[in-house]
Amino acid sequence: MTTARDVKQRIKSVKNISQVTRALQAVSASKVRKAIDKLEDTRPYSMKAWQVLKHIVRQPDREKLHPLCTKPEKVERFLVILIGGSRGLAGAYNTNVVNFGLDKFNGLEAEVRFVTVGEKSRDLVYRHGKDIYAEFNVIPDNPIYTDVTPIGRLAIDEFLAGNTDEIHIVYTQFVNRLQQNPTVKKLLPLEPSIDERVKTFQDGELYPGPYIYEPDQDEILEQLVPRFTMMQVFHAVLESLASEHSARMVAMKSATDNASDLADALQLQYNKARQQEITREMLDIAGGAEAISG
Repeated sequence: MTTARDVKQRIKSVKNISQVTRALQAVSASKVRKAIDKLEDTRPYSMKAWQVLKHIVRQPDREKLHPLCTKPEKVERFLVILIGGSRGLAGAYNTNVVNFGLDKFNGLEAEVRFVTVGEKSRDLVYRHGKDIYAEFNVIPDNPIYTDVTPIGRLAIDEFLAGNTDEIHIVYTQFVNRLQQNPTVKKLLPLEPSIDERVKTFQDGELYPGPYIYEPDQDEILEQLVPRFTMMQVFHAVLESLASEHSARMVAMKSATDNASDLADALQLQYNKARQQEITREMLDIAGGAEAISG
C-alpha cells in the first residue's frame, strides 16, 4: 500500500521535473524568437536567389551555361541531405522529418546515400540501416553562412565529380510556432519546374527572356550559381532550426502542463492517504483508551 510519505516524495519529484521543463520552455521560446527573426531576414534573399537560378535554367542552351545545370541521361544515384536536430526533447520533430525522408526514397531501384545534419537525424538514419555518406552533427543555434558552407560544398563537389545524379534536401519548413511541415526540395541538377517548361506566360506576364551578362558570362555564373545553390542549403538549415526550437517549446509546455496535472492528482492522493493515517491513529488511540478504562 502506498503511504503518504511515498506520495509526498513523488510530488516532490514531479515538481522538480516541472521546474526543469518550464526552464527549457523559456529557453526555447527565447531561441525560437531569434531563429524566426533570422529566418525572416534571410528568406527574401534566398527566395530571390532561387528565382534567379530558375530563370537561368530556362534560358536557351542552359546546360552549356554551367555544369550544375547539366541533367544526367539516367538517374541511378541519389544523394539526400537530411536536416534534423542535434538535441532531443523536441517531441516528434526528429522522428517526423527522418521518417518523411526515408519514405520518400524507399523502394527506389537507384542507389540512395544520405548526408545527415544533426546528431539525432544521424542516429535515426543509422538505426534504419541506411547508407550514411557524411554527417554534420553540430550546427550552432545561430549559424552564419560559413557554418553551413561545407554541406553545400560537399553536395556540389559530389555532383560535379559525377558521383551522384540528383541531390535533394529534406528539411522541416517553418510555418508558425504550432505548425512545421517536413518537405523535400530538389537541389541539383538545377532545372525548371514542369510549369516553367511548358508555360511562356504566367499571370499575364511575358517571360522576360535570357539575361545579358557583363563583363563575362562564364566568370559571373561560376561565382553566382554555386553560391546561390549553397544559399538554399543555408536557408533549409534556418527553416529547420526555427522548426526545432518551436517543436521543443511546444513539447516542454505540454510536459510542464502534464507535470502540473500529475502533481495535482498526487496531491489529492496524498490528502486521502494522510487522512486514512490520521483516522487509523485516532482509532488506535480510542481503542487504547477504552482498553485502559475497561
